[in-house]
Amino acid sequence: MSLPNAPQGPSDSRSDAAPGFTPRTLAAQAMGRIEPGTRAVVMPLHVSTTFIRDPDNGYSSGYSYARPDNATVREAESVLAMLEGAEAGALLFGSGMAAATAVFGALEPGDHVVAGTVMYWALKRWLREEAPRRGLTLTFVDTADLDALRAAVAPGRTRLVWIETPGNPLWTVTDIAAAAEIAHAAGARLAVDSTAASPVHTRPLERGADIVMHSATKILNGHSDVVAGVLAGARADAFWDRIRGIRAGSGGILGPFEAYLLMRSLRTLHLRAAAQSAGALRLAERLSGNPLVTHVLYPGLPDDPGHAIARRQMRDGFGFMLSIRVAGGEAGAIATAARVRLWKRATSLGGVESLIEHRASVEGPGSPCPPDLLRLSTGIEDTEDLYGDLDQALRSAHGG
Repeated sequence: MSLPNAPQGPSDSRSDAAPGFTPRTLAAQAMGRIEPGTRAVVMPLHVSTTFIRDPDNGYSSGYSYARPDNATVREAESVLAMLEGAEAGALLFGSGMAAATAVFGALEPGDHVVAGTVMYWALKRWLREEAPRRGLTLTFVDTADLDALRAAVAPGRTRLVWIETPGNPLWTVTDIAAAAEIAHAAGARLAVDSTAASPVHTRPLERGADIVMHSATKILNGHSDVVAGVLAGARADAFWDRIRGIRAGSGGILGPFEAYLLMRSLRTLHLRAAAQSAGALRLAERLSGNPLVTHVLYPGLPDDPGHAIARRQMRDGFGFMLSIRVAGGEAGAIATAARVRLWKRATSLGGVESLIEHRASVEGPGSPCPPDLLRLSTGIEDTEDLYGDLDQALRSAHGG
């Protein structure tokens, strides 16, 4: 049964959810849409690259060519816009990097950007190497330190503040509402990379952010078989239109098959996020008592520096990501990662399978990541199995 007033055909990406239903319900039913031709409960995959004109030379279907737009992509975007509460809608891109760089591409030469010292390493590297070539000036700061953030923002010159919370891979927590107040007072926009939180745990737009970004490759898709990125906007304005134009002009839109798989995954997002967050918390608690772990970084732990803020701006859990610092320094950490049997030693995060990675090796010189740190992405396996595998790997790496 479709939800009351649920649209039956293609729509734009704005949230058009029926009132009275929770995001979990709306996501599970993909907004309750029914395919009008067959009455199917799963919308079809639209792969056509071009569309027929009307006799008057127009396009009454709303589609003309697939580079700027696609019906399957719109369906997934509508669910994402609903999940984020995005008035402007959502835009899907071919990767998280494509989504993020489109935001910076919408800025003007000479604009000043403030970004976090703890953030996704590939984007930080891109900012250092490519943003100056586009005429942007950059300041990197610990965004969890609001005094430092306030000092870094230049009123009238700073146009964008970019934060990631929790911040990969140290899982530092930035106060979104406070950061939004600081940015807006200076005449800047606030963009939030909320990949590690997902809209299940945090909705940045509700706390004053202007744009929220996700690497949809991660928990939004959750099955390690789609590369995608998404932006959700608080309001449709000239800046949002420039981002939309960048995606159309560069051909950065997500492919329809990937959007179809992502839509499938969004229907189970709340179940997966709850299970993975609960597992991460249990692992963090167990690992905190392991004598071969010197420190656990997870905002769900009461003694974590960001716990109070996380409790205020996250709900129903603290996310699926944590990191551990291992006795024996870098050698101990690498040896531990080499000895796991259940955890998968691979890049990425957010899938249903648990992953482990020595991030300092990946990020190289200049990384804020301590050399004794292992990043853990918690999947949906049995938590006792996951802990037991880490424990045996730790003991084996240290001669036990």
